[in-house]
Amino acid sequence: QEEFGYNAETQKLLCKNGETLLGAVNFFVSSINTLVNKTMEDTLMTVKQYETARLEYDAYRTDLEELSMGPRDAGAVSRLDAAQSQFQSHKDKYEKLRADVAIKLKFLEENKIKVMHKQLLLFHNAISAYFAGNQQQLEQTLKQFNIKLKTPGAEKPSWLEEQ
Repeated sequence: QEEFGYNAETQKLLCKNGETLLGAVNFFVSSINTLVNKTMEDTLMTVKQYETARLEYDAYRTDLEELSMGPRDAGAVSRLDAAQSQFQSHKDKYEKLRADVAIKLKFLEENKIKVMHKQLLLFHNAISAYFAGNQQQLEQTLKQFNIKLKTPGAEKPSWLEEQ
């Protein structure tokens, strides 16, 4: 009877620590996933938009230069005004995207290092505490990183405990 009770307590503790570790691992995976699939993806999309804007800007600049060197009749002047307007519009778009890319790359570099450092520290501390059997350190690691666990079924006792 005493041995079964001890075994049951050990199993409960293993289960609780396993759920705590799982919460830490899920938080780690979620944070890295956000970094890779959202932050980096957003930066890459902005870079692609910047490349497209650069091509459009160059094309309209070339058109404007060609029209500027041509004859100055009434039709050419209206085409020149339209080309100037298109050129300015695409130049503004290009310069805005260039500034956006610079900012996003700077933030990405800073955040990448911070997020990776924080997440690897969390992962290392949680794994170390779990395999050392140190429940307090494992829970302290989660508190340190502000991770709130919602353990399923924590509100109600197991069917064995109800007996």
